[in-house]
Amino acid sequence: MYFKRFSPCRNHFGLLNQQVRSFARDPFPNKLTHYLHRAKLIDSIRLALRSNSPISLNPLLQTRLLDSFVVANALRSAPSADSAVSLFENLKQVSNFEHSQNSIFAFATVLAKFKRKDELKALIGDIKVGKFNNVKVSFMNLLFWYSTAGNLEEVLNTWEEYRSEENRLSTEAYNIVMGLYAQKVMNLEAVEAFRGMIDQGVIPNSRTYTILIEHLVRLGKLDAAMEMFTLLPSMRIKRTLKQFSILVEGFVGGERFDVVKSLLKEMRDDGKLPGRAMRVDLEQMKEAGFVDETDEFLVEMLPDGRIKSVGSCEDSCDEDEDEDDDMNEGVDVHMVRLKPWLDPKALANALKQWSPEVVAVLEDAKFVWTSRLVCKVLRNFNSAETAWNFFCWVASQPAFTHDVYTVQRMMTLLARHGNVELVDKLINKIRREGMRLPFSTIRLLIEFYGISKNADAALKVFRDDRTLCGHISKFNLMLLYSALLRALTKCRRNSDALDVLDEMMLNGVRELHLHGEFLKT
Repeated sequence: MYFKRFSPCRNHFGLLNQQVRSFARDPFPNKLTHYLHRAKLIDSIRLALRSNSPISLNPLLQTRLLDSFVVANALRSAPSADSAVSLFENLKQVSNFEHSQNSIFAFATVLAKFKRKDELKALIGDIKVGKFNNVKVSFMNLLFWYSTAGNLEEVLNTWEEYRSEENRLSTEAYNIVMGLYAQKVMNLEAVEAFRGMIDQGVIPNSRTYTILIEHLVRLGKLDAAMEMFTLLPSMRIKRTLKQFSILVEGFVGGERFDVVKSLLKEMRDDGKLPGRAMRVDLEQMKEAGFVDETDEFLVEMLPDGRIKSVGSCEDSCDEDEDEDDDMNEGVDVHMVRLKPWLDPKALANALKQWSPEVVAVLEDAKFVWTSRLVCKVLRNFNSAETAWNFFCWVASQPAFTHDVYTVQRMMTLLARHGNVELVDKLINKIRREGMRLPFSTIRLLIEFYGISKNADAALKVFRDDRTLCGHISKFNLMLLYSALLRALTKCRRNSDALDVLDEMMLNGVRELHLHGEFLKT
């Protein structure tokens, strides 16, 4: 697929940038070049942390490129707690380096992840006494670190202190306590934490239900977990990839492959690419004879041979990195083989000032563009214009073709910013090429048009474009009606909203308890 670019826009801050550089000249011509140099240094430190020679780390810490961004990302990808501690200690010898909130928090998270409770407690003590200048720690930070370390006693102490100072705690605070209780199979305490959340009027979110679903699966109550998962869309709770992964693992383990087939179909309808954590379960399902249902996803999960390792060195480390982090994986027992470090959010930020010079640097960088990577970069753009420029540029890159995942990501971003014309262009292209959109995309387009106050566009998508997702069940049709009603009322089109309610009843869609908020208008 190929799409024309936007007309280039003028950078209104060019003169100001030149004035600033006259006082403190940036050694890099643009943010992308800076990002690429940082990435190389991060990769060098990642390799050094896996080397048998600790001396190899010291020269890397003396470069002028070293800053808290580089250190934070190097710490996050450390293969062990000892290597992270070694890096942290070596930094004390670097006179011109100063830690930031990001680098200290990254180190604390690594210590928590590897259950280094004493060292974590000592680091928190140093933060509290001001050893790291302006670095501050909140109750939520403490709850997160202590729960990651599995330290229930400190979590409960922090929880009580937090409650004594705040009248109303956040949903995430309850999630952390409830999740840790569930991990330790303290069922009664987990239920009490959830009940306390409801009694205090705190609204559960996606992560709350992820914890509940995972707990039910762990207890072997698969049907109850599936029932809860099925109800989430009607409660306007987003279904996450982690929820799908938990349920797929549970039902594959129970050899209930018919339910897994249904879950995979719903994943497609939700427009979600499977995480690599699901690979083992899908391979097991394939071995059971479900080849057609799993091949599409398994092909996507295979390592891309075009992505070359950044280097290798002898090492005896057999620690695998976080499987959910696409940027840092691939250490085997005999040789260190690392995928190049890549942060989609930082990359998108580096592309904000889109220009011919930035495009030339981007092309020279020789990134291997995959649907997964393009989706992640698009998700992190704040500007629809920059996202569209990138979307059109990447369409012309070798061995890359936009698919339904990248197109739907671009469409929803455009709809959120109210760019109806470009959304219509993509919809027409999809219709001509016979592609099928995920159901969730149609729903999101309607909802985002409500946010951008485009009622007519929302009505058009509902009336004319919903057929692009194929057959729509009665339940999903109810969800579309619900999204349309919200969009119309946000646009103050109350008369149209009442007409839609009449249409719902005529079509037998009668779940009106979901729409009391609209009747008040």
